[in-house]
Amino acid sequence: MKRSRIKWFLIVATIVSLAFIVGCAKPPAKEIESAGKAIADAKLKEADLYSQDLFAKAEGALKKAMDLVAAKNYKDAKTAADEALSLAQQSVQAVEANKTKMKADSEQLVLDVQSSINELKTLAAQAVRKKAPINQQEIQNAIGKWEIELVSIKEHLHAGKIRLAFDQLTAIQEQARSQKETLQGALEVKAVEKK
Repeated sequence: MKRSRIKWFLIVATIVSLAFIVGCAKPPAKEIESAGKAIADAKLKEADLYSQDLFAKAEGALKKAMDLVAAKNYKDAKTAADEALSLAQQSVQAVEANKTKMKADSEQLVLDVQSSINELKTLAAQAVRKKAPINQQEIQNAIGKWEIELVSIKEHLHAGKIRLAFDQLTAIQEQARSQKETLQGALEVKAVEKK
């Protein structure tokens, strides 16, 4: 009977000790603060523009860490905060390489957009000659607008605003593609009418 009491005492003491240790666990405030500072630093270094995937994952991991702290799951919160810190640092390391690649892609896009504009001018002239049903004023306005925007885009590239230039070029390229399809459709309709 005496051994049984000692055994129960040890079990209760172990449970109380574990409860005390778990109950006294502290939120990983230092880790979350470090991750937050790393993410802010990454944003200053334009990781949100040139390393978007890694930066978004870092922000997501930090949010997860804070949610886990709110749920008092401090161990997993610390892991998530450490992951956020690591991802933020990786995003900063990727900025220069991604920015250089995006600049090269943008310079090629400038040439592609200029080529698309020239092709649209040729198609528009053909459509006018063949009296195809097109909105000539709309096409002329679009082409003029894009040519003006290209000047601005080249200035952005020169000033190092690569993401802005890339996004504008991508938008113009899509709009030019749409106009080209419209013109080609009008020319095809006119060709069918002649038959």
